[in-house]
Amino acid sequence: MSAALEEYCGSIFWNASYLQRPDPDLPICVEQTVLVWLPLAFLWLCAPWHFANLCKKAAKAPLSKLYICKQVVSGLLFLTAIAELALTLAEDYGPSSDSTAQKHPAVLYTNPVLFAVSWIVVMLCQESVRRRPRAVDSGSLFVFWLLQVLCAIFQFQTLLRDALNKEEIADLPRFCLFYISYGLQLIAWVLSAIADVSPEVKRISQMNPEARATFLSRITFNWFNSMVIKGYKRPLVQEDMWDLNEKDSSQAICQGFEDIMAIELKKARSSLQKKRNKPKTKDGHQNGLAKGVSQDVLVMEETGKKKEKKKKKKEKKDSESEYPNSWLVPTIAKTFKGVLLESAFFKLIQDLLSFASPQLLKLMISFTQDKSSQAWTGYLYAVLLLVVAFLQSVILQQYFQRCFILGMKVRTALMAAVYKKALVVSNDSRKESTAGEIVNLMSADAQRFNDVTNFIHLLWSCPLQIALAIAFLWIELGPSVLAGLLVMVLMVPINGWLATKSRGFQMENMKFKDKRMKIVNDILNGIKVLKYYAWESSFEAQVQEIREQELKVMRKFAYLSSVSTFIFSCAPAIVSLATFAVFVSVSPNNILDAEKAFTSISLFNILRFPLAMLPQLISIMVQTAVSKKRLEKFLSGDDLDTMAIARDDSHSAAVSMTEGTYAWERDTEPVLKNVSLDIKPGRLVAVVGAVGSGKTSLISALLGELHSLKGRINIKGSVAFVPQQAWIQNATLKDNVLFGSDVNEERYRSVVEGCALGPDLDLLPGRDQTEIGEKGINLSGGQKQRVSLARAVYSSADVYLLDDPLSAVDSHVGKHLFERVIGPKGLLKDKTRILVTHGISFLPYVDEIVVLVNGVVSEVGSYDGLRASKGAFSEFLETYGKDESSNANANKASAQESDFEQIDMLPEGLEPQADGSPEDIVSSTLKRENSLRHSQRHSKQNGSVSLRKSSSVRSKKDSDDKKGQRLIEKEAMETGRVKFSVYLQYLRSMGWCLVTWSFLFYFIQNVAIIGQNLWLSDWTDDSVKYFNTTYPNHIRDTRIGVFGALGVAQGFLVFLGTILLADGSISASRSLHTSLLSNILKVPMVFFDTTPSGRIVNRFAKDIFTVDEMIPMSFRSWILCLLGVLGTLFVICLATPIFTAVVVPMAVIYYFVQRFYVATSRQLRRLDSVSRSPIYSHFGETVSGLSVIRAYGHQQRFLKQNEDTIDQNLKSVYPWIVSNRWLAMRLESLGNLVVFFSALFAVISRDSLNSGLVGLSISYALNVTQTLNWLVRMTSELETNIVAVERVREYAEIKNEAPWITTNRPPDDWPTDGNINFENYKVRYRPELELILHGITCDIQSTEKIGIVGRTGAGKSSLTNCLFRIIEASEGQILVDGIDISTLGLHDLRSRLTIIPQDPVLFSGTLRMNLDPFEKSSDEEIWTVLELAHLKDYVRGLPTGLQHVVSEGGENLSVGQRQLLCLARALLRKSRILILDEATAAVDLETDDLIQNTIRTEFSHCTVLTIAHRLNTILDSSRVMVLDSGKIVEFDSPSVLLNNKQGHFYAMAKDAGIRGGETSKPTNMSTDL
Repeated sequence: MSAALEEYCGSIFWNASYLQRPDPDLPICVEQTVLVWLPLAFLWLCAPWHFANLCKKAAKAPLSKLYICKQVVSGLLFLTAIAELALTLAEDYGPSSDSTAQKHPAVLYTNPVLFAVSWIVVMLCQESVRRRPRAVDSGSLFVFWLLQVLCAIFQFQTLLRDALNKEEIADLPRFCLFYISYGLQLIAWVLSAIADVSPEVKRISQMNPEARATFLSRITFNWFNSMVIKGYKRPLVQEDMWDLNEKDSSQAICQGFEDIMAIELKKARSSLQKKRNKPKTKDGHQNGLAKGVSQDVLVMEETGKKKEKKKKKKEKKDSESEYPNSWLVPTIAKTFKGVLLESAFFKLIQDLLSFASPQLLKLMISFTQDKSSQAWTGYLYAVLLLVVAFLQSVILQQYFQRCFILGMKVRTALMAAVYKKALVVSNDSRKESTAGEIVNLMSADAQRFNDVTNFIHLLWSCPLQIALAIAFLWIELGPSVLAGLLVMVLMVPINGWLATKSRGFQMENMKFKDKRMKIVNDILNGIKVLKYYAWESSFEAQVQEIREQELKVMRKFAYLSSVSTFIFSCAPAIVSLATFAVFVSVSPNNILDAEKAFTSISLFNILRFPLAMLPQLISIMVQTAVSKKRLEKFLSGDDLDTMAIARDDSHSAAVSMTEGTYAWERDTEPVLKNVSLDIKPGRLVAVVGAVGSGKTSLISALLGELHSLKGRINIKGSVAFVPQQAWIQNATLKDNVLFGSDVNEERYRSVVEGCALGPDLDLLPGRDQTEIGEKGINLSGGQKQRVSLARAVYSSADVYLLDDPLSAVDSHVGKHLFERVIGPKGLLKDKTRILVTHGISFLPYVDEIVVLVNGVVSEVGSYDGLRASKGAFSEFLETYGKDESSNANANKASAQESDFEQIDMLPEGLEPQADGSPEDIVSSTLKRENSLRHSQRHSKQNGSVSLRKSSSVRSKKDSDDKKGQRLIEKEAMETGRVKFSVYLQYLRSMGWCLVTWSFLFYFIQNVAIIGQNLWLSDWTDDSVKYFNTTYPNHIRDTRIGVFGALGVAQGFLVFLGTILLADGSISASRSLHTSLLSNILKVPMVFFDTTPSGRIVNRFAKDIFTVDEMIPMSFRSWILCLLGVLGTLFVICLATPIFTAVVVPMAVIYYFVQRFYVATSRQLRRLDSVSRSPIYSHFGETVSGLSVIRAYGHQQRFLKQNEDTIDQNLKSVYPWIVSNRWLAMRLESLGNLVVFFSALFAVISRDSLNSGLVGLSISYALNVTQTLNWLVRMTSELETNIVAVERVREYAEIKNEAPWITTNRPPDDWPTDGNINFENYKVRYRPELELILHGITCDIQSTEKIGIVGRTGAGKSSLTNCLFRIIEASEGQILVDGIDISTLGLHDLRSRLTIIPQDPVLFSGTLRMNLDPFEKSSDEEIWTVLELAHLKDYVRGLPTGLQHVVSEGGENLSVGQRQLLCLARALLRKSRILILDEATAAVDLETDDLIQNTIRTEFSHCTVLTIAHRLNTILDSSRVMVLDSGKIVEFDSPSVLLNNKQGHFYAMAKDAGIRGGETSKPTNMSTDL
C-alpha cells in the first residue's frame, strides 16, 4: 500500500523518525494525499443531499451580496486549481520542458483536478442552499471549510519551514498558488459562517430570532442570548415570548398525529373485533360490551336482561381489555419518526465519543510515567481531550434539544387529541370519566409521555454503553471484569422487584389523588352552600382522611426509593472492589498500576450512568404504561352517533321524530318511549309536563345527545339551543352573544333590545365589553338566561330548542321575552320553536302543545282543543288555572296592543347594585382596582401605572372603563428571585433536626468517596515500589479491605440521609397541604367569586404534586451535586495546587452564567404554569358546555381556540427547553476547560507528580462536566419547584373571614323564638364601595312569614347574605332573639339558620352524605324528611337507596329533584329561621306546590323569609317587604299593599296579572320576581 502511495507522490510516505524529535512534522506525501482527501470526502458525502434540493422546484431567493461573494471566492479557487494543473502540464509537456527530465508524479495532476471538480460542487451546493426556503447558511459547508483549513495547515507550515531552512523557495509558482488558495479558503470559511438573510427571513426573525441563526449560533445556542439578557434585566412576560417555528405549532403537530392515529386506531379496532369473534361466548346473544366499538345498537330482549346483569359482573374483569389497545405508541413513533431518527443518530455518536476520554486518559498516564517521551505528546493529549470533550458537548446538546422538542410535541399532540375527543365523546364514554379525570388525562398523563420521550433512546443506548464499557474493561483487566459484571447483573432483579413494588404504590397514589381532587373540586363548586350550612369542617375531614392515606403510600414509596438509592451508591464501589480484588488475587503477577486503575475507574464511571438510568427508565416506562392505558381507553371510546339525526331537507316537517325510544346510556331504562312528533316549519310548540316527565330528555334527544334504542329523528336546517341552566363563557358579554358569528351591528342591537339586555348593559361597567367570569359568575341567574337566549336568537338558526328559558327571569321580563322574541309576534316568529315551559300563561299563544307523562307523549293539540278533550292537560290546568278564562281574554287583548313603552320604563335594575351575593357588577370594579394595585406592585421595573380612583360605578363616560372591566385578574405571578424565606419555610416544615442530620450523613459519605479514591491512588504506587518483586499478601489484603469498607460505608450513609430526608419531606407535604386546605375553607366568599376555580384547583393539584414529589427529589440531588463538585475541585487542587489559580476565574464565570440562566429559566417556568391554566380552564368550560357547542356545531371553532391556547403555552415551553441547552453548552465548555487545565498542569509539572495523582485528578475532572451541569440544573429546578411552596403559601395566608367559633357561644337551643331585628343596618361589599343596603331597620316577629320582593339589584339576596354574614356589616346590627349576630362565631350562627339556596348544589358522594355530612341524624329521620320532600318513593326505587351515589354536581338527578333534596336538607336541620332564596325557579308547578305546602306545614313554627319568585307564593305571607335600591319602601300585609294603587307592590302585581285584593292564582306562572 505504502509503496503504491510513494510512487503516486514521488516521495516517501511514512517515516516514524519525523515524529521522534522535539519539533515533529509530517511527510509531504501524507499531506498531499490523506489530508487532501479527508475534507473532500466529507464534501462529496454531503453533496447528494444538496443536489436533491437543486432538483426541487423552489421559489428562488433574490441574489444577495453575500451569496455573490461566496460564489466569487469559489470561482477564484477554481481558477487557482486550473492554474496549478496548467503549470504541471506546461512543466511536463510545454515547449520549455525537458523531455529527458523525470515527469512530475501523478499527485500533481490528480489533486488540481480533484480540487477543480470540488470547487464546482461547492458552487452548486451554495446555489442549493439559496434555493432552500428560509435557509440562512449550510452547516455541512461550514464544517467542510473548517476541515479544509485545518488539514491544509500542515502543508502550510511544512512549506514555510522548508523555505526558512533552505533560505530560498524551491518551487515559487506552486508556493504562491498554495498560499493564494489558502487565503481564499480562509475567506470562504469566514463567509460560510455568516448568515445570508433573505427579506422573508428578516421579517420572520423579528418575531423569532432562531430563523436567522447560523450554524455556529445553532450549535452553541447563541441566538438565545437576547432572551437571556432580557430575562436578566427584568422578569420576562408573555409578550416577550417569540413566535413558534411553523413546525412546532400545535396545528402542524396535531395534523400529522391525527391522520396517523386514525389509521392505527382502525387497525387496533379490527384486531380487537377478531379477538372478540373467537368463539368465547357460549350464550346465544353476544354481550352488549362486545359491540361497544362498532356503533351497532343493541336492543336486548327482556328475558336477556337478568342474565346480562350477571354477565356484566363477570365481564367487569374482562373489560380491562375491552377497548382497542397498544395503538398509541406506534402512532407516536410513526408521527415523529424524523426527530426520533435524528436524535438516535446523535446519541450513537455521543456514546462512541464518551469512550475516547478514558483511552486518552490512559495515554496521558503512560506519558507521565514515561519520562523519556517528548513534551509535545503531552500537550497534544491535553488538546485532544479538550476537542473530544467539546465535540461530545455539542452533539449531546443537539441530542437533548431534539428529545425535549419531541417530548413537547408528543404532549401537545396528546392534549389536542384528548380535547378533540372530548368534543365528540358519547354519553356512555363520558360517564366513565368525570371532567376532573379528563383534565387529568390532559395534564398528568400527557406530561408523563412528555417525560418518557425525553429518555426514550436510553432503551438501546444503555445496553450499548454497558457493552462497550465491558469490552474496554476486558482489554484492561482481562477476565476479572466478570466479577464486577456479576455484581451488576445481580442488581438487576433487585431493581426489577423494587420497580414493580413502587409501581403498585404509584397506582395507589394516583387513585387517592383523583379521589382527593374530586372532593376539592366539589368543595370549590359548592363553596357557597358549605358556608351557608357551616359544613366546611366535614368536607375538610374527608379531604384530610384521603390525604393521610396518600401520604402513607408516599412514605412507603420514599422508603423503597431510598433502598434503591442505597444499592446504587454502593454499586460502583462494590463493582470496582470486586473487579480489583479478583484482579490482584488471581495471580501474583497482576499488579494494579495507575494506568489500569484509573482507566478502569473512568470506565466504571461511564457505566454508572446507564446502570443508574435503566431502573429509573423502567419505572418511568411503567408509569407511562398506566397513562397509556388511560389515554387509550378514553381516546378509543365511542363517539356520539352523528348519524342519529338525519338532515334531510326534502321532508315537509321541520322536526320529526318517529317511534323514538331513547336512553341516556346503553344499558339504562329508556327515558323517552315511542315518541312520535311532527312539527311543521314556523310553528311554536310548547312541551309541558311534571318534573322528571322527560321534557329535557326530549330536547337532548333532538340534539342527538341520547342513546337511540330505536326510531329516527329528522331536523331540517340549523339548530339553536338554550339550555335550562345557562352556559356562559369566560369572555366579554358581546362575545357570548355573538358566539363566533360575524358582527352585524343592526341585528345585534335588535337582539339585545329584544332580550331585554339594554338595562343590564347600562349597569355593567364596560357595557357589552364587560368580561364575564367563569360560569357567568358576575351575572344574576336571569341575566345569564337572557344572554343565553340572545346567543340563540343572534345565531338566526332554523330550528330553536328552548329548554325552559323563562323560568329564571322576573315576570315582566318573561312577558317581554315572550312577546318580543319567542311569541307569535317576536323576532323568531318565522322560525320553528320548541319551548319547554312551566308558564301556563303563555300556552294560549302557542300553535301546539305536547304533553309528556313519564317519557310518553300523552296528548298533542292546540290549547283550546286540549282543554276540551278533558285529558291529562286539562287536569293540569284544573290544578293551576281556576281563573284562567277571564285572564286569558284580558291577556289576549293586552298582547295585541302590547304596551312596549311600559316595559322599557321598567329596566330590570334601577341601581347599579348587585343582585345576589358577591356575584355582582360592583365587585368587578373592585377587582379592577385590585388588579391595578397588583400591577403597581409588580410595575416597579417598568414605569408606574396610573391609578384612577373610580368614585362611582356609574362613571361610564370615562374612556378607561369603556374597554370592559376585567373581572378576573391575571394570575398574580411572583417575579424575580425566590425569597430565601420560602426555602426557610420549607426547611422549617421539614424539621431542622432531620435536615441537619441528613446533610451531615451526605457530607461524610462524600468524604468517604474521596478517601476511597486517594487510597486507590496510593495503592497504584505499590506497582512502582514492588517493581519486579513479589507482592506481599498482607499488603494486598489491607488494600482490598480498606477499599471495600469505604465503599460500603458510602452506601449506608446515603441510605440514612435519604430516609431522614424522606421523612422530612413527608411532614412538609402534610403541613403545607393542611394549611392550604384549612385556609381556603376559611376565606371569605368574595375570594371565590373573583378567582377562577381552575386557579385554586391548580394549587391543590399541580403545586401540591410538586411539593410531594418534585421538591424532595431536586433537594436531594442538589445536596449530592453540590458536595460532588466541591469534592472534585478539592481533589484536583490536591494533585496540582497550581489549579487553584484557575478555580477563581471559573467560579466567577460560573456564577454569572448561572444567575443569567436562573433568572430567565425561572420566569419561563412561571410563564409556563400560568399559561397552562387557561388550557385547563378552557377545557373545563368546553366540557360543561358540550351540548351547547355541539348543538350550534361550533366544534371547529373551539378546537381552533384550544390550539391557540396550547400555542400560547408552547411559546414559553420552547424557550425554556432552549434555555436549558444554552446553559448546558456554556457549563460543559467550563467543565471541558477544567479537564483541559488539569491535563495541561499535569503535563507542565510532570516531573514532580506521581502517576497515581495525575490519574486521579484527570478522571475526576472528566466527571466534573456532568456534575457541574447537574448542579445548576438542580439549583434552578429547586428554585423553580420551590415556587410551588410560595404559591401554596400565598393561598394559605389569604385573610380569613371571622372565626368559626368564638368564646361567645349562644345557648344550645338558640334561636328559640326566631325574632329578627335589623337596626339601621348598612352594608357594602368592600370598604371602598358605595352602600348596597342603606340603613335597613325592621322587626320581624317569631313565626312570621315574610315575603321579600324587589327588582333585580334591589338588594334582596344581599339581605340574606347579611344574615349569614357572608357580607359583614359596615354599620348597624342584626339581632336574632336579642343576640347580636356579629358577636358569634360563624359556625354557631350559620348552623342555627337554614337556607334553601337559589341553585341546588349537590356534592359527589352518597345521597345520605348530601343530606347529613356529619352523620348526626339517624336513618329514620332521613327517611322522614325524604317523605316530606316527596322524594321517598324515588329514593326507595333506587337500587342502593340512601347510598345512591350522586355524580359530579348532581348530574344524574333532574333539576327539580335536586331542588327537593335541598328542601330535605333544610327540613333535616330543624332550625327556627328559614330563608328561601328564589328556590322554585327551575321547578314546574306541581313540584312548586309540593314545596310550598311542605313549607307551610313543616315550617309553621319557624320564621320564614321568602325572596319571592312568583308573587302568588307570598300572597299568604304575614307581611311583604318591598326593597328598592337597598331601602325598604313598603312593609305591610299583602292585602294592604295591593290596595295602595300608587305603591310599588301594586305595580308588580298588575304586571303579573294579580288584581288588587284578589289572591287568586296569577296567570303568569313562569315568572320570578
